[in-house]
Amino acid sequence: MTTPTPISCPVPGLRRTVPAVAALAAVLLLALAGCGGRATTHHKPGTGHEQATGGNGTLLAARDESGHRLRELPAAEAPAVRAEVRPDTEGGWNVHLALERFRLTPESTGGAALAGRGHARLLVDGRETARAYGTWFHVPAGARTLTVRLYADDHTVWATAGAPVQTTVPLTAPAATPSRTPEPPAAPAARTLDIRVTGSTVTPAPSRVELKKGERLTLRVTSDRADTVHVHGYDREAVLTPGTPATLTLTADRTGLFEVETHESDLVLTQLVVR
Repeated sequence: MTTPTPISCPVPGLRRTVPAVAALAAVLLLALAGCGGRATTHHKPGTGHEQATGGNGTLLAARDESGHRLRELPAAEAPAVRAEVRPDTEGGWNVHLALERFRLTPESTGGAALAGRGHARLLVDGRETARAYGTWFHVPAGARTLTVRLYADDHTVWATAGAPVQTTVPLTAPAATPSRTPEPPAAPAARTLDIRVTGSTVTPAPSRVELKKGERLTLRVTSDRADTVHVHGYDREAVLTPGTPATLTLTADRTGLFEVETHESDLVLTQLVVR
């Protein structure tokens, strides 16, 4: 083996060999790669980057139903989720997510886990059906429960106190209020108007009687001669026998001004104003 020839260094008194320079360069490259260079996501097989670096939660041995590992965060740092469910007029449910300390990041799904970022997965009746990358989505009719669970970008499950960060809501329609058949309005009490005819004198003196539409009125007319009482507009009549009260009852179902008079003596007994 040939012994390397020493190379003189321009600095007085300093000499370096070629192997020494090469070794020094290798050390500098390793240092840059490990400390001062760009961050890397390479890690040991079976170990996540965040587990290797010690940040963004602690991976637990526990897994969810699909085999995704739980990533533990302190309660004060863990995200939270609530689901507001509203029946859809065309069937199913419209769901709105209310998120705390969490942002949906579909653009980085599959990357490294970062606290406060990731996506949600929907479990309908305990079975995973879809991912949610937005705060609004629709669940078809027929489901009974909905669970919304939060995941990191690397598909680990955000957890706190050893349990996944999630919310579960029932998908049940609100109890229908029994319909009640409206009760018909009570019929107004009938009013009675007593009128006496003596010769050509009408007692009380003819005037206007105000009625509400639908109100009932009973006319009781006593005359000293045979005659007929008639209500114009309603075409109602009653025969008057001398000294005997004649009763005529009607429902004021027409609006306007209507005269009550006698046929033979042609006397106006009263006027009915129906409003």
